[in-house]
Amino acid sequence: MSIPVKFKRLHPNAKAPTYGSEQATGADLYAIEDAHVYPGEVTVVGTGIALDLSPFTVDKCAIQTGLDVQVRSRSGLAAKHGIVVLNSPGTIDLDYTGEIKVILFNHGTRSFDIKAGDRIAQIVLGFAVRLGYEEVEDLPETARADGGLGSTGR
Repeated sequence: MSIPVKFKRLHPNAKAPTYGSEQATGADLYAIEDAHVYPGEVTVVGTGIALDLSPFTVDKCAIQTGLDVQVRSRSGLAAKHGIVVLNSPGTIDLDYTGEIKVILFNHGTRSFDIKAGDRIAQIVLGFAVRLGYEEVEDLPETARADGGLGSTGR
């Protein structure tokens, strides 16, 4: 089963997101431009598409709170070339209708060339419970308390 989501091509060569197999949960995003990702550097790559995520808004879907579309790394690019989505998972909020751009980082030791049409990331519908924040004077004591980063062990 799939939920229809409209998209708009912002460039004539933009490609629709596609699934690599029948069981894939992530749809591939494609670069609309050539790019060069140097070791240790960040490059933002456009996809040339925008999404209409209105099927997930409150008047059309029972589960609205906490939905987003997440931009994630492709495992092959990460394992073979050290290329990852820097803020993975990146978040596309339901009310964002601009071009999807992917923030790529090169963890590798060699430069990596991206060509227009290459698969650069994948998108997945995400769900997180939206929290309501209430300010208080004190928080309950715990064993960890304010131990900070790495305070639970190795």
